[in-house]
Amino acid sequence: ELQKRAAGTASRYSWSFDEHYDLYDVLATGEQLTNLTDTLGYDAEGSWSPDGKLIAFASNRHAYEAPLSEEEQKTFVYDKSYFMEIYVMAADGSQVRRLTDSAGYDGGPFFSPDGRRIVWRRFSVDGAQAEVWTMKVDGTDKRQITSLKAMSWAPFYHPSGDYIVFATNRHGFANFELYIVDSAGTKKPVRVTSTPGFDGLPVFAPDGLRLAWTSARTADRRAQLFLADWNDAEARRLLQRSPASKLATMLPAMPDLDASSIGIEPGDLETHVRYLASEKLGGRLTGTEGERLATDYVATVFRHLGLQPAGDQDSYFQSFEFTAGVSLGPRNRLTLTAAGRSHDLAVDVDWRPLPFTANGDAMPAQVMFAGYGIAAPASDRFPAYDSYRNLDVSDKWVIVFRYLPEEISPEHRQHLAGYASLRYKTMLARDKGARGLVVVSGPNARARDPSVKLRFDAVPAGASVPAVSVTDAVGNQLLRSSGKTLKAIQDSLDTGEPEAGFLVPSVMLQGRLDVRQEKRTARNVLGRLPANEADGAPAVVLGAHVDHIGDGMDSLAGDEAQGQVHPGADDNASGVAGMLEIAQYLADLKARGKLELKRNIVFAAWTGEELGLLGSGHYAGALVDGADSAERPLAPHVGAYLNLDMIGRLRKSLYLQGMGSSTQWSG
Repeated sequence: ELQKRAAGTASRYSWSFDEHYDLYDVLATGEQLTNLTDTLGYDAEGSWSPDGKLIAFASNRHAYEAPLSEEEQKTFVYDKSYFMEIYVMAADGSQVRRLTDSAGYDGGPFFSPDGRRIVWRRFSVDGAQAEVWTMKVDGTDKRQITSLKAMSWAPFYHPSGDYIVFATNRHGFANFELYIVDSAGTKKPVRVTSTPGFDGLPVFAPDGLRLAWTSARTADRRAQLFLADWNDAEARRLLQRSPASKLATMLPAMPDLDASSIGIEPGDLETHVRYLASEKLGGRLTGTEGERLATDYVATVFRHLGLQPAGDQDSYFQSFEFTAGVSLGPRNRLTLTAAGRSHDLAVDVDWRPLPFTANGDAMPAQVMFAGYGIAAPASDRFPAYDSYRNLDVSDKWVIVFRYLPEEISPEHRQHLAGYASLRYKTMLARDKGARGLVVVSGPNARARDPSVKLRFDAVPAGASVPAVSVTDAVGNQLLRSSGKTLKAIQDSLDTGEPEAGFLVPSVMLQGRLDVRQEKRTARNVLGRLPANEADGAPAVVLGAHVDHIGDGMDSLAGDEAQGQVHPGADDNASGVAGMLEIAQYLADLKARGKLELKRNIVFAAWTGEELGLLGSGHYAGALVDGADSAERPLAPHVGAYLNLDMIGRLRKSLYLQGMGSSTQWSG
């Protein structure tokens, strides 16, 4: 690079996230240069707290310390900025604490004038947009201040702390202008500059009477530093007149935790439930901003109660990656060949891949019909049911009906239901040697969607064979050469008597399956009430799941409630509220010397419960990975676990379930 510059051919400006980049402090005279960070990773963008005791900075060091998923490893190769997070440390470089845990670049932190909050900018996952955020210096109470859907960055507090100046390109990709916004984000931002080109990196003088910033309003369009007088009274007048921001109605106010009672009180329980179940948290779906607000709230309560952090890297959070959804990739293709003539079926119109399908090429193969695709053993009341009896489906596509026989008794339906899921039918076909599975609803099913929706079911395992659903029209097209129709076959099968399957003559299927998984990050919240004597006894864990189902697309409510926010007051804000009140009660007893603990108590707010016990499963898996007992892998860490779920509906009875999970629960 130096040689290029000497030759006058320097590279374009770019940012190289050097893993050896470190923070130093130095006297204004240039003396006493001191290295504050010496950890692998890019450490930069440091700023002092007003009292000089803390330094906030941005770093991607965790990407070098913790194992990355396969998807994260791919991202890390070309975008190290994706892993930048906000940290805070003591002025001498000790006591480093991570404050943010969000996909995408978090950077540019500055303290508020009173030293209680930090302002920074958070990039979107794709790096195309950034918004201004603030949080307390302990990482709690994170609040989005702007929502301009542009590149809004370089925020800095006015010395009063009442408002923030920042730069944004909302008026054009290369046209950055300065704006101000009130520190709570309740008003729409107000424009400060109006010059084409770049205006950015604003900083107030300590007395608030001057503003310094970088601008390209020069004759040669090269950026230089500029100074201007600042009219604080006019800034306040304009902000006061500005309309309310949409964000002002999106975030609920944090309850006054100091006002809560020490005992377990109904009013305190209601306070927790009202916050967690407020519409503004959007149903707390795992991996969403609502879940992040909910987990922030629980961490704030834990800290208020004096619980020790029990999560990752001395924090209250234990983060993990999960698959949040699936979508169609660009390379999906399904070709039907009948009587020697081939044509492609239209994806998302004639057919869809099942969410758990195996991806890749599906070679040409014949088609075999196998009824409802169920194999269920006999019971005391019902005989065995086997759609594959005397049927060899090796290396063939198998076509089956989607649900259960329609006219059987409720008891018979209950018996077969455990063998009727799409995953089970796919795995069964695979185990029988099938090349792939084709699912069709059939006219008797009265399905709302002609083919199965592409919706993630939260089970991590795939099917290892191609699996698709087709419309009834395509199903009849597949069966045409057999002389049979879906209606006639389904009418016969719906009586509950399985019929022999058959090979469909002169029909072949082939294609390519391409389903993409969307990855997100979620987090448990873990706090510890330490024992009086650390004797190594396994801990007692008291937990409740903090997530819910968001907009309820898979809820048990009627059709009219689908797509609406499901607040989840009972399921499971009530359980979390109970867990928090128990934590407060026990922490107070211990603080007053009235509780002799011989075991640590870990309080846990799990996420991902509604998607398949993801959070608690991650916690248990992490314990197993570090366990020293092969026979009882959790025993060195957890002596007992108590779960609180949906306790808000209790009036006269308490329901205890799962007692059989341990012989020690008996009695």
